[in-house]
Amino acid sequence: MISAPRRVAPRLAATAVATGLLATGAIAAGGAAIADEQPGSGATATLDNLAIADTVDVTLPNGREQSIQGGLFRLTADDGGILQTYCIDFNTPAQNGTAYRETGWDSSTLHNNPEAGRIHWILQNSYPVVNDLSALAASADAGELSDEQAAAGTQAAIWHLSDGVDAVPENENAAKLTEWLLESAEDVPEPNASLELTPSQVSGQPGQIIGPVTVNTTAESVFVTPDVAAAEQGVTIVDANGEIITEDQAVSNGGELYFSVPADAEPGTAALTATASSQVPVGRAFTGVDTRTQTMILAGSSASSVTAGASVNWAGEGNPSVAVTAEQSCADGGVSVTVDNTGDVPFEFELVGETVEVAPGSSESVLVPVDEDQAYEIEIAHPQEGEEPWVFTGVLDCSPADEPGNEPAPATTGGGEADDSPDLAETGSDSGNPAMIAGIAVLLLVVGAAAVFFIRRRSATAGGDE
Repeated sequence: MISAPRRVAPRLAATAVATGLLATGAIAAGGAAIADEQPGSGATATLDNLAIADTVDVTLPNGREQSIQGGLFRLTADDGGILQTYCIDFNTPAQNGTAYRETGWDSSTLHNNPEAGRIHWILQNSYPVVNDLSALAASADAGELSDEQAAAGTQAAIWHLSDGVDAVPENENAAKLTEWLLESAEDVPEPNASLELTPSQVSGQPGQIIGPVTVNTTAESVFVTPDVAAAEQGVTIVDANGEIITEDQAVSNGGELYFSVPADAEPGTAALTATASSQVPVGRAFTGVDTRTQTMILAGSSASSVTAGASVNWAGEGNPSVAVTAEQSCADGGVSVTVDNTGDVPFEFELVGETVEVAPGSSESVLVPVDEDQAYEIEIAHPQEGEEPWVFTGVLDCSPADEPGNEPAPATTGGGEADDSPDLAETGSDSGNPAMIAGIAVLLLVVGAAAVFFIRRRSATAGGDE
């Protein structure tokens, strides 16, 4: 791996430290960027509200005490399914209407948390997975539990492990549930993705079957559909033996997909979309789509339609044939960009201040350093003139917020006397708190000066113009 020894650009996005609110937004990629043509992996959903909750007394590391609402959030999947989640990011605000996507622990606030497996055990052994509240209360020697009390007791236990805060439900039976969960929790492995294609892009030369792209899923069956570009160029989806995989032919976990490209095809690109119907595995993390927001962990779901995409690039003799993928690496503090060249000439590009040459038949990875909570945009020019560049955008959100002066109350329900419905799930403190008022004042001062953190580097083409 080639790692940059320094950051490409200074940190420009301003953060209101006093309130823990981020003064930045998602970057919109310009043009029909190659990396943005495919759907992401797994489930995507939108946060509705804090749906089932009760009061939890929380003591912060600074000794301040708060009484807040803690429990289950409700998200609506893009296909209309319902997801239920708990918070695992105590200090970070969560706004209703925020888009979320499924991800692995390594790309979330759980990436370096030794208690992640115990959190997973709590999810598997408490509400709502265990929906027999009488049995759950008996296990915890807790008398009787309502839905709200069970949710609050579970959330309080999770906060102990995800954020290290002392959280105790006001209800005595809910507090007993919290104690029992923490005493009983064991280390449980991370669940698999609901649907993921790896790698998300491959490359080769005309006349080949190019791949493999491996299907990783918890669903019983996955169905694959080629895009319009594939049909127009005679590209088909096949197995390792070159047999065509039709759109009504089920593919199972571990199945390998290949793109069959005609020998006379001009240099080009095509893609496929894989779709499955499945319950998302309990314990999967959910993070914001191109925005910083409160990280969630799945506690239960209805059957939802999940999708993942993969694409192929090919070029003829005398040209690099390149596949580019990018993955957030919380452990490394940035985005790892991997470039594969299956052509017969080198491919050269620039990134993070370095010129990188990828020899024929080889691969190179470059770590693009990104600050925590910062938006990024990474661009690599295509070696073929007139083709769109690879563009990767997102926000690096890897660590639970832990900022001096932050006064959190996650899962607070909004609404007032005129509207008691839970329309807001956010981190904040009581509206009359002086520190909160001062924090808002700071935010107003810095918002005008805030700018997103851009990483834009166009690569030099192999023997062509930039």
